[in-house]
This record gives sequence, C-alpha cells and structure tokens, in this order.
Amino acid sequence: MKKLFNNFTFNPKNDILSGLTVALALVPEAVAFAFVAGIDPLVGLYGAFMMGIVTAVFGGRPGMISGATGAMAVVMIHMIKQGNEVGMSLDIPVENLGLQWLFITLLFVGVIQILAGVFKLGKFVRLIPHPVMMGFVNGLAIVIFISQIGLFPLESIKEISFLENTNQWFNAFFSNTDLWIMLALVGLTMVIMFVLPKLTKKIPAALTAIVVVACITIFGNIEVSTVGSFIVDKGGTGLEGSLPNFQAQIFGFFDTLNGHWGLVLSTAFLLAAVGLIESLMTLNLVDELTESRGSGNKECVAQGGANILNGLFGGMGGCAMIGQSLINVNSGGKGRLSGIVAAIALLCFILFGANLIEQIPLAALVGVMFMVVIGTFAWSSFRILRKIPISDAVVLIVVSAVTVWKDLAIAVVVGVIISALVFAWKNATMIRARKRIKPNGTKVYEIWGPLFFGSVQNFNSKFDVKNDPKAIEIDFIESKVNDHSGIEAIDNVVKKYIKSGKQVRLTHLSPECKTLLLKADPSFNKIIKTSIDDPRYYVVTDLMDVEV
Repeated sequence: MKKLFNNFTFNPKNDILSGLTVALALVPEAVAFAFVAGIDPLVGLYGAFMMGIVTAVFGGRPGMISGATGAMAVVMIHMIKQGNEVGMSLDIPVENLGLQWLFITLLFVGVIQILAGVFKLGKFVRLIPHPVMMGFVNGLAIVIFISQIGLFPLESIKEISFLENTNQWFNAFFSNTDLWIMLALVGLTMVIMFVLPKLTKKIPAALTAIVVVACITIFGNIEVSTVGSFIVDKGGTGLEGSLPNFQAQIFGFFDTLNGHWGLVLSTAFLLAAVGLIESLMTLNLVDELTESRGSGNKECVAQGGANILNGLFGGMGGCAMIGQSLINVNSGGKGRLSGIVAAIALLCFILFGANLIEQIPLAALVGVMFMVVIGTFAWSSFRILRKIPISDAVVLIVVSAVTVWKDLAIAVVVGVIISALVFAWKNATMIRARKRIKPNGTKVYEIWGPLFFGSVQNFNSKFDVKNDPKAIEIDFIESKVNDHSGIEAIDNVVKKYIKSGKQVRLTHLSPECKTLLLKADPSFNKIIKTSIDDPRYYVVTDLMDVEV
C-alpha cells in the first residue's frame, strides 16, 4: 500500500485547490469532445471522471491529469456513425447502437493498453528524439489555441467574406459587442494569472481568475456565453446527471458486430495507440517540468484499466490531457491527491453543482487555456532553429505542422520515422575499414563504425577479394554488429573469400554476434577467433524506467 500511494501529496492545500481548478477546466473540454464524437455530454463527463480517478490513484505520474480527449474522440467518430447506421437497419434506436459499440471497443482498448504495460512497452517513449518532443509541444499548443478560438462569438463575422466585403467585415467586427466583452474577460483572466503569482503563491492563480471573472459576470448581470449556454447551443440539455451505471446491456449487442469485428478491433488498436502516445508524451513533458521520473509502464496499465471501467460504466474513454496537466502542475498540484480531487469534484459538479458550474463564463476558461498555450509553446525553438542541424529543424517543423493538420499520434510517428531515417543515413556513411599487412603476410581489415542494414553496402565495398592475399583477418573491435543484415553481410564476405580458396579469421566479435553467426552457420566456429579483449555490450534501458 505504501508503494501504491507513494507521492500521494506534497502539499495538501495546493493539491486540493489545483484539483478544483482542473475540474472546472475539464467540464467544457469533456463536453466539447463528446460532441465531436457524436455522443451525449454526460458520457464525456463520466469518461473524464473515471479516467481521472483511476489514473490519479494507480497511474505512473503523480500530478498528471487524464480525461476525455479530442485525439481519441476523432478516432471514435467513424465507428459510432457506422454503428448507428447498422442500428437503423436493425430497428435499434439510432442514438444507441453506435454508443454501445464504443463501450465494447473500450474493453478491447483497455486490454491492449494493459498488455503494453505488462510487456514494458512504455519505456520506448524515452526513445523519442528531442526535436520530436519540441514539435509535439508546439503543435499541441497551436491546437489548443485554435480550439479556444472556436468558443468566441464569431458567427456574424464568419458570414461575411473578408476579401469581397472588407468594409462590411470590419464594421461587423468592431460592432460585435459580445466579442469585445469576451475579449475583455479573457484578458482580465490572463492578467490575474500573470500578476497574482508575483504577489502570492498561496492560492492558485487559475482558480482565482475563474472565480473573479465569474463573480463579475454574475453579480454585474453581464450576459456572456457560459458553460451552460455552450452545452445547450451544442444540442445538450445540461450537466446534471446521476452516478455512472453498469452497462450490462452491452453484452447483448455482441451479435450486432457480426461482419463488423474488423472495424471494432482496428478502432480499438488505433484508440489504444493514440491514447498511449498522447499519455506517454505528456508524462515525458511533466517529468521535465517537475524534474522527476514517472513510470510509463505503470501508466499504460492504469490507462487500460480506466478504459475498461469506461466501457463497463458508460464513459467515452480517454487518456492524459496535456493542457489540464500543465494547469495542475503550474497551480502546485504535484501529488496524486490533486488528480483525485479533480475527478471527485467533477463528479460532484454532475451530481450536485450543475446549476452553479453552468454559470461559469467560457471567457474565464478560455483565458486559462490561453495561458496554458503560452506556457506550453517552446518559444526557445525559434532561437535554436538556426543552431541545430537542418534535419532536426525539419523534424521539429514537420511534427508541429502534422500535429495541427492531423493529430499528435500521427505527428509523433512521422517525426520518429524521419529521425530514424536521418540517423540511419548518417550512420550508414560512418563505416570505415583501415587496412594493414602483418609481417606474416596476413591482410587485416580493421572495421570502424556500426554495421547494420544501412551500412551493409559500404561494408561490402571495403573488401578486395580477388586481389587480397591468402590469409585475411577482419577485426571488429571498433565496430558493433547491430542487426541481422550485418550478420548476413559478414556471412557473404566470408563465403566469398572461402570460395576463392582463402583463409579468413574474424576477431573481436561481441558474444551476441558470435552466437548469431554460429546459429546461422556452425562452420563459423573454425574462423572466429576468441580473445580476452573481445568487446562486451550492456543494455540498461530497464533501469531508466523508475516508478514514482
């Protein structure tokens, strides 16, 4: 139990107040992403609660916040629509079957994510290059900014073409009273969050700003867009609901999946991948901010368990949320208690405080998120672009652009692939062969550099089988054979020399390489020379994944 609740709280007051702040910021996000997925807002709120409570208690990163996210909502859309279409053909209510399919899918998502944690795949996030991380952060900051712009009252301006009716557009812009009021309230929120920490850090600036702006609009009788009006405008009925109920009926819908299992399973794998990538990248970012180390594998298991719970109790599922995580950490919430308070407060909003929370102006929450954008964006990337290698600069820009264009999961994969190809290309040109003749007439090839699929061609070009003397020695003391392509290259070179009637000796091979060569061809035992100074290579990646 001590290990389970390790780092439960560093400062109870900060954790509780920051948790309340996060809970307020979770409401419009969960509602908006539920609408994106085409489901009831309460399903999004239930999902945020269950994701939040499970990962707060059992997750691998104290202080990190999980909930319903846009990245996963986008993936759900097609399957939910397909389910609703099937429901119409089977005379099942159109709003029902797609949602039931989602709950079933989340069960598979949870199992996949738990297996990822059990097989310790979470540590691979440590292999993500820094330019990819910076691109991810910048792209996500832009995505958060764009999503908040959509909350401004711009309907009257959108209807006018700026190019065709420029004067009319400016008249509509400057006469849009609702827009200017919202801009003023957003600005006030940001000023409070900027100034208050310079005066005192005893209370969270974000929570204070939300309360102040809410009091101004409520007691000043100022008509502005609120959380409640936002839900109604999107087609919802309100926040008020009951406790999540066990969805026993989903087991009766399995027969409707005949012929559609491919869709469900492919969606499950994609949701699991998107959720894990976003969560582990967020974990990495929070690690850097807090100068501590979380456990990626533990987070995978917790995320999986939370998604299974969502499937069984009617939530939309989700993963880590970078914006809310940064709000939490910057407000002083660095223990597990902050995430627990945020989740429980969100449930209390649903059960008891719906009327109060619905009065919070959207402007206050937008202002908070704008400050998150400012704090998230890696402004130093502008300064270092000219100082880092061109390939790293390209990766940074591409990942940022793809994050905005598609989603962060695709962006990270693209960034890692580009970085890996650049790395492979650079290392492919590093292979060298120093040549010398021993007094006894043996020609020695001293190989320097990594031998792998990318450098095989250069490696083969170093040898002159036809003109070499009868005795050849290939020395690998300054080379590491990295993959099967390297093994095959050695095998081919040796066979060429043997076919030409020449003797070959392989020296200073690593134990792993010797084992693979002997497994491929036992006759190599005659040409491999073992020395006391043979290289040894050790892998320590498991030591990097420390639980907190």
